[in-house]
Amino acid sequence: MNGDIETLEKLSSDYKESMPADLRETKSFDWYLAETYEDPKITRNAHQRVADMFDYYGTTYDETEGVVEYQLASEDPLNDGENTFYGKVIHQSIHEFVNKVKSGARRLGPERRIKLLLGPVGSGKSHFDKQVRQYFEDYTLREEGRMYTFRWTNLCDVIKDQDPADDTVRSPMNQDPLVLLPREQRQRVIDDLNERLEAPYTIQNEQALDPESEFYMDKLLAYYDDDLQQVLENHIEIIRFIADENKRQGLETFEPKDKKNQDETELTGDVNYSKIAIYGESDPRAFDYSGAFCNANRGIFSGEELLKLQREFLYDFLHATQEQTIKPKNNPRIDIDQVIVGRTNMPEYKDKKGDEKMEAFNDRTKRIDFPYVLSYEDEASIYQKMLNNADVPDINVEPHTLEMAGLFGVLTRIEEPDTETVGLLTKAKAYNGEIDEGDDIDVKKLREEAAAKAEIGEGMVGISPRFIGDEIAEAIMDSKHRSRGFLSPLTVFNFFEENLEHHGSVPEENFETYYRYLETVREEYRERAIEDVRHALAYDLDEIQRQGEKYMDHVMAYIDDDTIEDELTGREQEPDETFLRSVEEKLDIPEDRKEDFRQEVSNWVSRRAREGEAFNPQDNERLRRALERKLWEDKKHNINFSALVSANEFDDDERSSWIDALIEQGYSEEGAKEVLEFAGAEVAKAEIED
Repeated sequence: MNGDIETLEKLSSDYKESMPADLRETKSFDWYLAETYEDPKITRNAHQRVADMFDYYGTTYDETEGVVEYQLASEDPLNDGENTFYGKVIHQSIHEFVNKVKSGARRLGPERRIKLLLGPVGSGKSHFDKQVRQYFEDYTLREEGRMYTFRWTNLCDVIKDQDPADDTVRSPMNQDPLVLLPREQRQRVIDDLNERLEAPYTIQNEQALDPESEFYMDKLLAYYDDDLQQVLENHIEIIRFIADENKRQGLETFEPKDKKNQDETELTGDVNYSKIAIYGESDPRAFDYSGAFCNANRGIFSGEELLKLQREFLYDFLHATQEQTIKPKNNPRIDIDQVIVGRTNMPEYKDKKGDEKMEAFNDRTKRIDFPYVLSYEDEASIYQKMLNNADVPDINVEPHTLEMAGLFGVLTRIEEPDTETVGLLTKAKAYNGEIDEGDDIDVKKLREEAAAKAEIGEGMVGISPRFIGDEIAEAIMDSKHRSRGFLSPLTVFNFFEENLEHHGSVPEENFETYYRYLETVREEYRERAIEDVRHALAYDLDEIQRQGEKYMDHVMAYIDDDTIEDELTGREQEPDETFLRSVEEKLDIPEDRKEDFRQEVSNWVSRRAREGEAFNPQDNERLRRALERKLWEDKKHNINFSALVSANEFDDDERSSWIDALIEQGYSEEGAKEVLEFAGAEVAKAEIED
């Protein structure tokens, strides 16, 4: 059989290799005790294990922003980057979330709080929550993330009324085996473990056994005359505990139901009616540990749209957080150990925030804002990810299409700046990192002003990426149906305009404003399309390289107060100030700022030289733009502009060369023709008028 074809034998072998070697094995308590001394981290609590999980998959520190980027979100190594997150604001949110978990791991307080992810629809909070749960499953499968629990065995040998079906009973709360030790003896072990532990936190475990396990322990100790060793050797088996959301062990996602049908037993568990006839109603063996808090023990509890729950229902979270216990009906308190994560949206948050009766609950939450992305290039990456993960028809997405869609989304999310010198579009470009050194725009100040102005936070309202993604998808299918092999910004703009008022998440009072933003984006695209056409008409890579080298030679001579050899005569001469200014003026750099720009470019060249990289003006955005614009000014006099406004005057060879140049920029042939028609006439008319 062909070696490239998957066989059942190979698939089965790969699966077996992916599973922990000790998944099906049972161990003794004595083995577990010895293992804890070898690797104290197997006794970590939930916050400590989740905190270590984030570091395990890799981190990158952004010195500029002071933020740790966690690769499980920024690179998604388990899924080959399929579910990556984009945008500084999102990585700031993730950084803040992990910091709260790590603070909880050190017992600084957040371990007794709900980590409440707050954001508008489509901001990525549910996606992030799901990703954390997926990675926690994977982490507990690995050696570094392993944890263990126990089960009671041979119970019928000692407890005479024990149902034979319950001769072997797994720890109902999947507790760490250390809880089997009485507290004084347990603490001595933990003290030893902490001396061996290499971690920023210490091991702690003050939990009591769950009521059912405590019942078995009491019965067995009485039978063995308080000989704990006999109990643990004869009736305890240690088993590997793997978090599994589908099996509802170590991970639980709780969704609110109809308010009239909410029942706290969904959280804390209920009586096991099938066991009442056997054991009696008050017997701890007749309790069903099927509540969401029970299932999530040792791992992560995820509450979807948490604040939709009735006020009385949320009271269970007060004990679950502050006291780390649950109180089922007619049962004693049960200790829990889990990271409690909640998700909610703005209306529900505002409602509960203004409810004085919810003061205790609000005090037990740590809010982590999940705003929309505020960089339009990062937003474009979200749409590109959507396309990468889909079966997209054979269609070319033209340059600027996703970026301009992202720009429209960002304009609806950012606060109008207070200063008259910075417009909304300029602010969006500033947030996108398009700020030149020396520009009088303080991004940090813009963010601070917006944070003070916004009701809750900037980026917490606006157009959802889902709306934009849906319209891009519709535009793709429409292009395909009309046999258009390309998707252009113009097509996407049309779909935005046609469907904006039909989207339920867009308030009617915002329609007029959003249409104005759409016109702003159309104009920005027009400018970019014009630049692309100019690029196609006059661009010459070799000439830009020559002009760039010439510019740098004259800049270095100017800075060093030196002379430079004339290219034609070979004689030494002063730096050509006229030439230098002809480049710099293309960036609107005034006379009094020229030295700053020259020093900036000089520093950039020196830095690259130290890193062993050759000079290439293409790698410096500002210098490249200046040289391209100068090249345009130098060459435009030789271009037949009439051919751009009159189809009859087109020279086929000339037109073909322009289209080829646009194709090199990423356009399809059809898309190149469209942009020539759209922007070519604009270029020609402007130049003819000049």
